Amino acid sequence: MMTYLGGPETEESILARHGRILDNAATGTGRMFLIMIPGEAKPVGSVGYWDKEWRGETVYELGWKVLTAFQGRGLAVAATVTAIGLASAERRHPWAHAYPKVENAASNAVCRKAGFDLLGEVDFEYPKGNPIRCNDWRYDLTAVAGSASRSGSASRRA
Repeated sequence: MMTYLGGPETEESILARHGRILDNAATGTGRMFLIMIPGEAKPVGSVGYWDKEWRGETVYELGWKVLTAFQGRGLAVAATVTAIGLASAERRHPWAHAYPKVENAASNAVCRKAGFDLLGEVDFEYPKGNPIRCNDWRYDLTAVAGSASRSGSASRRA
C-alpha cells in the first residue's frame, strides 16, 4: 500500500503520523475515519482530511488508503466523497486538495471519480528527503449544492 508514499514505514514514523492525527482531532484541524464494510470486523482502510498551507492559503488535504484485498470495489471513491461532504459541512476552508503521485493511476482515478478538478503537476517531498511528482487535484467545498450533485454522479460512476 505504501508503494507511492516512500515505501514501508518505520514504527517511529507510524507513531509520529498517529500523533499528528490525534493532534488534528484535538485541535479541530483535521478528521480521520475508518472505512468499514459489512461482514468485516476490522477496518479495510481509512480516509481523512487535515489543514495544509498551500500557495498562501489554508486548505484541506484529503488522503485515503484501502487494504490491497479490498481495492477495486469503489470503496476509496465512496469514502472520499463522504469525507468531502463532511469537510464541506464544516465550512472552514473553501478548497480541498489531494496530491497523488502522477504515476498512481488508482488514486488519480479516485480524484477524478470523486469530482476533483485537476490543476496540474507539482513537486513534493514525501517523506522528507524523498522528492516526488504529484498531481494537484482540487475540490470546491463552497459549492454545497454542487457537492451533492457531484457526489451523486461520482457514486454512480464508481
